[in-house]
Amino acid sequence: MHAHDPLEEHLLNLTRRKFFAGTIGTVGAGLGGLALTQLLGDRAFAAPVESILTHLPHHAPKAKRVIYMHMEGAPSQIDLFDHKPQLEAHYDQELPASIRMGQRITTMTSGQARFPVAPSMFRFDRHENAEGGAMISELLPHTGSIAKELCIIKSMHTQAINHDPGITFFQTGSEQPGRPSFGSWMSYGLGSVNRNLPSFVVLISQGTGNMQALTARFWGSGFLPSEHQGCKLRSGREPVLYLRDPDGVTREDRRRMLDLAERINEEEYARSLDPEIQARISQFEMAYRMQMSVPELTDFSGESQETLDLYGPDVKTPGSFAANCLLARRLAERDVRFVQLYMRGWDQHNNLPTELRAQCKSVDQGQAALVKDLKRRGLLDETLVLWSGEFGRTAYSQGTLTKTNYGRDHHPRCFSLWLAGGGVKPGITYGKTDDFSYNIVENPVEVHDLHATMLHLLGLDHKRLTYRAQGRDHRLTDVSGRVVRDILA
Repeated sequence: MHAHDPLEEHLLNLTRRKFFAGTIGTVGAGLGGLALTQLLGDRAFAAPVESILTHLPHHAPKAKRVIYMHMEGAPSQIDLFDHKPQLEAHYDQELPASIRMGQRITTMTSGQARFPVAPSMFRFDRHENAEGGAMISELLPHTGSIAKELCIIKSMHTQAINHDPGITFFQTGSEQPGRPSFGSWMSYGLGSVNRNLPSFVVLISQGTGNMQALTARFWGSGFLPSEHQGCKLRSGREPVLYLRDPDGVTREDRRRMLDLAERINEEEYARSLDPEIQARISQFEMAYRMQMSVPELTDFSGESQETLDLYGPDVKTPGSFAANCLLARRLAERDVRFVQLYMRGWDQHNNLPTELRAQCKSVDQGQAALVKDLKRRGLLDETLVLWSGEFGRTAYSQGTLTKTNYGRDHHPRCFSLWLAGGGVKPGITYGKTDDFSYNIVENPVEVHDLHATMLHLLGLDHKRLTYRAQGRDHRLTDVSGRVVRDILA
């Protein structure tokens, strides 16, 4: 599956109005077009004709949508999910050369004279799951309460060792900027099922401690049409800038202005065959509909007190992680395809105990409430939830190590994440690391494998979801990736 040449685009990229106009030669002509509209539902409103006719699931999907919670900065797996009590016996000892095996480290610790092993100072508790119990840090008690829903992968690994390429790789399948993000690929492949909201929405929460930069290219559409890029919702009075009409401008005025702009853009498209003009028309129309849908979406006044209590007191603070988790559930209810949540502040090179406690407290109740809320509303089975950072942290301490304080450097060789719902096995752990949480010893899973598996659950073959750009067919998984079937329900 890939994009057509400009002439084919000219023939296929019909606007919504032409689709329903009944003009001879258009898809909307006659009873056949009406029947197709009935079969496709809201897809017909939100996707160009090319998407409607060719961007269909390759097989029956288990999941309809994704909620991806990215913990920017890389949470320490050894302090949260990868329990290593035997490290106590190695406290402050040099990390064995047989474990490190000459692997590269960052410039931040390459000048250290020693690499002292730092056991986690946090207690781990056993939480009931399908395998008799999952060990999860005391810092995440609410997350532990949903252990029966979680598929915890302890054997993730990646190529990047620094944040920007690491996040870029996790979001786009490439360390080099410019590729489409996962959400954009999903929007391109499956289209939208809600004509009043974007198919890909981004929500950002500020954490504590060391903040890595967030750039819009993490949710950009790359070489895909720009209509597939993520739409960032802000906290506060205006979730989307410039969405409200200026004083003195009525909705009818806005409609007349858009109709005029559309006619001008259609004339320019007929002359230039530039597909971005069609994307611009689509975005104008979406913005017009969002003037009504976004205020209703972000209004929590209709939520029950029971629901608000489930997400915790922070849910009343716009932009908090808890508030964004509730907003993610509301987006899922409205059939938004891909919801991306970013939580900043997980880069704990020093003062890890204090900063990690604060970060976990900020996310724990909200993310657990999201999974519980989706389940009780019958949405979890069709919603694939992912929680992950861009890589892991080292078993040795960066800087001074004491019994009450330590830091950890970047570590791409192994890290932990969890999935829930959407066709993954609930209540399991997958993969295993060595006694130092430094190397993978069982069932390694690479980022491209994760992407391939998630696309599979969405009904998409990662090898067939392609787009021709710069002279070749591209895909999210590049030339790699395998479906991890062991974690499929």
